[in-house]
Amino acid sequence: MERLQKVMAHAGIASRRASEKLIKEGRVKVNGEVVTEMGLNVSSDDTIEVDSVPIAKEQKLYFLLNKPRGVISSADDPKGRKTVVDFFSHIDQRIYPVGRLDYDTTGVLLLTNDGELTNQLTHPKYGIEKTYVAKVTGLINKTAISKLEKGLNIDGYKTRPAKARIIDIDPKKNISMVELTIHEGKNHQVKKMLKTVGFPVEKLNRDKYGFLTTEGLQSGEWRQLKTFEVNKLKELIKE
Repeated sequence: MERLQKVMAHAGIASRRASEKLIKEGRVKVNGEVVTEMGLNVSSDDTIEVDSVPIAKEQKLYFLLNKPRGVISSADDPKGRKTVVDFFSHIDQRIYPVGRLDYDTTGVLLLTNDGELTNQLTHPKYGIEKTYVAKVTGLINKTAISKLEKGLNIDGYKTRPAKARIIDIDPKKNISMVELTIHEGKNHQVKKMLKTVGFPVEKLNRDKYGFLTTEGLQSGEWRQLKTFEVNKLKELIKE
């Protein structure tokens, strides 16, 4: 479900603010009924008319990007830095990232214009698994891994139990490689978790989002999700 004015804006009727004006003027109908109040949520099954003309329903698009370092996970950036949406400048529809990865974090990032699915995938109650591989300073140990798995107190909240394992330890370089699977998506969560147990992150890559990986994609490359993959994401939410 999405706000009526947002759906109108995505369909190219007018900006969101101008769409709100059209609604207030009584020029918009949903399923044959005039709507003048703000805040109505509509679904893809609803029929929307502006001045008695049905609006074209936007085609839903779903992409997987292998996000490079030094790119902002946003639709735009006030500072003029490169954003993940810049990789899709040839796409006419407005798309946006599902959640975000830090500026210096790489790996799996989904982009779509499906607001309903985005809200579900990013809502904490659905707990979609996200797997990261981190290069950390120090020689990590089983005690730290156990703490990561049990959950940690960070910024006033306790992280949910995670899956963690040591991939590699290099005593000469004083670094370790760690795999960490979490269910939430709090700001800088993986970095904060590893720093809390004494192993600050040097590099971070998101290897998996649910069942999706960047296999076959070089840094900065993307592909469109297949229909069965979109359906499988929706099934994960139901589970």
